[in-house]
Amino acid sequence: MAKVKRSDNLITLRCSVCKRRNYYVHKNKKSVERKVELKKFCPWCRKQTVHKEGRLTGK
Repeated sequence: MAKVKRSDNLITLRCSVCKRRNYYVHKNKKSVERKVELKKFCPWCRKQTVHKEGRLTGK
């Protein structure tokens, strides 16, 4: 069977321009203490923008 990833490592990535939640990724919290910033494509802005780590809501 496939390994199930735990939701306590799940974070959201928010677009820094339009502030929408576009991506959900897993983060190893033991090795990465800082907040994650990645340059990813935003479908609402229709260009590559910096996406920053945000809160995961809906728990």
